[in-house]
Amino acid sequence: MRRTPALIVGGGPAGAATAIGFARAGVPHLLLERSRETGDALCGGFLSWRTLETLAGLGIDPDALNPARVTDVRLFAGTRRAEAKLPRPAINVSRHRLDTVLLAEAERLGSAVERGVTVREIDARTVRTADGATMTTDALFLASGKHDIRGLARPEEARGADPTLGLRVHITPSPALARSLAGRIELHLFDRGYAGLALQEDGRANLCLAVHRSRLQEAGTPRQLLDALGRELPALGEWIARIADPVDAIANVPYGWRERHGEAGLFRLGDQAGVIPSLAGEGMGIALASGVAAADAYRRDGPGAAADWQVDFARRIARPIGVAGLVRRVAETAGAAWLLPMVRPSLIRLVAHATRIAPQPAVPDLRL
Repeated sequence: MRRTPALIVGGGPAGAATAIGFARAGVPHLLLERSRETGDALCGGFLSWRTLETLAGLGIDPDALNPARVTDVRLFAGTRRAEAKLPRPAINVSRHRLDTVLLAEAERLGSAVERGVTVREIDARTVRTADGATMTTDALFLASGKHDIRGLARPEEARGADPTLGLRVHITPSPALARSLAGRIELHLFDRGYAGLALQEDGRANLCLAVHRSRLQEAGTPRQLLDALGRELPALGEWIARIADPVDAIANVPYGWRERHGEAGLFRLGDQAGVIPSLAGEGMGIALASGVAAADAYRRDGPGAAADWQVDFARRIARPIGVAGLVRRVAETAGAAWLLPMVRPSLIRLVAHATRIAPQPAVPDLRL
């Protein structure tokens, strides 16, 4: 049985941010990542201005992710449209690029990273991997994203009676696509769901949907749902017709859930700490902020800091998750199209502000 003082499970943004904080401070740790090669996780890929501040504190230049800036948001519901300027410029980036840059920075600073290690079960502070190995730790940093691990799964009731599924497809680059999405993101509202459309650093558009299971069941398959939405949403239909890639999906996303209780030695990070509705575009912001804050808390007070830290972090994300949940409930109703003409740019900017999480100061580099 192996042992490590601090064990990070997951090499996404939350786990990588934790590792960067530890490496800067010279804290012994190990990060386990299940993929041997960095993939492209199902994610909208929007990084808000607040998230860029957090990344800068981690030593990541936003231009290394995507030099293009997003300054506008455009909302669609049926044939109606509203638009506004974002409070400050943001960027879109693929998870493949973001995760690659973050883990590379962690390893450059000296983080111990083991890839191709899948954690199957967690019992207290003992981790069992797919190959039968076990590992113990004093402090576990759970950064497995939307994927639950046996022993520390989020509660079943958090999914609700009509669970939400995440769907993602890519739209092939074209001059028309680049012109349409240059400097902006789009949010398309429909009955029991919504879709975000954003241009990535590689020229492809990332189309991400959050849709209730009942809506998908009515359509049939994910591809049939996309075809139905293409007919229902004229502004989106042109791009849906150009989709050639298979549809990526993740089931039972517990939007609105927060871990409000803590225990010594366990730090839940990112989506394992709280799941903000994706229309807010702050999921990556919460993930990175949780990693920065947890690393700082552990560095100062050790494994015992986890219990109070988890409660404090739940309070910190209460407002953005709560506001995003309220907006989501309105956006997913059939009446959203009738309400959209009354939405003013000032209201869009107010919601954009209210759904951000303030960044934590970066952990200083304490090594000599």
